Amino acid sequence: MNRLRVRLFVLQLLVVAMLAVLGVRLWQVQMVQGAQFVAVATETRTREVRVPALRGAILDASGRPLVRNRTSLVVSIDRSRFERMPDGGDAVLRRLSPVLGLKFDQLKQRIRPCGPGVSRPCWPGSPYTPTPVADHVNPRVALQILERQEDFPGVTAEIQAVRSYPGGKDAAQLLGYLQPVTKEELERREGLKASYSGVDLVGRDGLEYSYDSALRGKPGLRRVQVDRMGKVIAVEQRAAPTPGDTLITSIDANVQSIVEKSLDQAMRESPNSDSAAGVVLDVKTGRVIAMASRPTYNPAVWTGGIAEKDYQRLLSSKSGKPLVSRVINGTYAPGSTFKISSVSAMVADGSPLNGTYECPSAYNVEGRAFGNAGGMALGSISLHTALVKSCDTVFYRAGYEEWQRDGGKTPKVKIKEPMPNMARAYGFGELTGVDLPGESPGLIPTRSWKRNLWNASKDVMCKRAKTGYPEMKDEGRAAFAKRLANENCLEGYLYHAYEAANFSIGQGDVQVTPLQLARAYAALVGDGNVRSPRVGWAVVRPDGSVVKEIPVPVVRHLPISDETRDYIRKALSEVPSDGTAAGAFRGFPMDQVKIGGKTGTAEVWGKADTSWFASFAPADNPRFVAVVLVSQGGFGAETAAPAVRRIWEGIYGIGKSEDGKAIKPALPDGRPASRLPVIKQDGTVTQ
Repeated sequence: MNRLRVRLFVLQLLVVAMLAVLGVRLWQVQMVQGAQFVAVATETRTREVRVPALRGAILDASGRPLVRNRTSLVVSIDRSRFERMPDGGDAVLRRLSPVLGLKFDQLKQRIRPCGPGVSRPCWPGSPYTPTPVADHVNPRVALQILERQEDFPGVTAEIQAVRSYPGGKDAAQLLGYLQPVTKEELERREGLKASYSGVDLVGRDGLEYSYDSALRGKPGLRRVQVDRMGKVIAVEQRAAPTPGDTLITSIDANVQSIVEKSLDQAMRESPNSDSAAGVVLDVKTGRVIAMASRPTYNPAVWTGGIAEKDYQRLLSSKSGKPLVSRVINGTYAPGSTFKISSVSAMVADGSPLNGTYECPSAYNVEGRAFGNAGGMALGSISLHTALVKSCDTVFYRAGYEEWQRDGGKTPKVKIKEPMPNMARAYGFGELTGVDLPGESPGLIPTRSWKRNLWNASKDVMCKRAKTGYPEMKDEGRAAFAKRLANENCLEGYLYHAYEAANFSIGQGDVQVTPLQLARAYAALVGDGNVRSPRVGWAVVRPDGSVVKEIPVPVVRHLPISDETRDYIRKALSEVPSDGTAAGAFRGFPMDQVKIGGKTGTAEVWGKADTSWFASFAPADNPRFVAVVLVSQGGFGAETAAPAVRRIWEGIYGIGKSEDGKAIKPALPDGRPASRLPVIKQDGTVTQ
């Protein structure tokens, strides 16, 4: 009994002690630290949420949309609310999955934050902005989500503007695409360390990149108060966004479509081809009328977030790297299309414009025979005929003799290098300055370039001369590479006679882009001015007022006489009727629209020939230049020339389509738009 009383006493003592401790603690919380805890409990933090502006449209020269905005029902998730749920929102996602027709894992991936080692899809945005997980949602699905908020807390469905491409794949590389802005970019652009908003989109390529600042507009600002758990308590400030400006381009959507289809057909008819490019320039202004590249892709793949497999495909060599524009970034040996520069150099260096030149079947350059295609021999001919018939031996001799006059293998102190210097005057070997990112300058090889290259690579070449290339599976190719490495090790600094000969016909190390070739021909057959091409024509506000017109800069004037330019133009005017492109233009109504141009067939070691055709029309008073390149397309007259013919037929409405109907001219009067389209305040466009 005494033992029981002792136990009860101890228990009572413990209870009293616990109550005493609890009382002391309550007194501390309420009396000593009460004010502090009240402040913490009611503490709010301010967050700035950026509201993106409606991005400006991109229009063609007649006001037709190339890129526009359209409304779409978008389902988004409030990540901060999901994070406060015991299971992180998994139960809600599992209920949402069958409604949207997406797997649970897919939804989970789309709301996870992006970071190092995180593959796409992921969300790079702020936790204070909704994370989109599905667009193009059916209105019934959206209504179901909104009406059952007890089942879908933290899930919203609202109408948002998304980028739309009426032409599908047309001009994909030209237009570019959008991606969320990085935190670093946002801070750099705004000049302050603002909160990162993943809904801020910026152009990553093409016109979207070049004119991003105009197209973006000015984002709005919403300053909100959130508690310590991240829940929004109140909105302190709102600033409405300012819509972006509209970019009007010189592109003609109809001509663009014609070029796209022509390239597709060229690649179908040339099974070995791996890439192609086409460009049409306005000779009078230097503006781009159309620009297309193959392989291509649909820019809509970026809308709403790109999947990892699609992203890798765009970057993959196996798929041909479709993000790359072959018009401005692809570099190729131009072949005989380059002869306009070589003729100009010959005449500027003292060769008679109206002289006589020998065209043997082959020309010997220091013991090596350089022959004409098919062993052609024409005897004594003019430069006119040399261009029309594409006699290589005339140019081999000219290139070799100019090399000799500069001192051959032991160059003089002052060398003239007429052909490389003329090529630079035409704009080869330098950026055209077109208003698009990612342009390549190409390459015009010279004696100084050769020595610099040798200084940078001689150690590697000398090592390879000893070890060879054991990693190469093709023994013949490996042996050739080893011999070449040995030659480069011993005398790689020398500019050889064969290099000068190859240069004269656009072979060897000469590399140009299709756009460079097009602007060179435009300068030749136009007013002699080399221009920096432009795609953008004007920036216009949403109310229709013009912010600015975009000028086309003149870079230089060709250092040749008008007589020389006219002589070359007249010679090229006979190529489609009596020269190397006669077969491709057989039956073309030259009396209706006379075409001029030059074929080019460039040899590539280990691959099929590169097919070129550079053309202009009307031949007597050129308004347009059209250039087509087909990599591994064979002879210029075989693949590229027919592709250009289809472009001219589409522009001028010549012949009939596959269904037997007359082709409607893309430009009925044979001229591009000369006045900006008028954008009314209601958004409609008139020409």
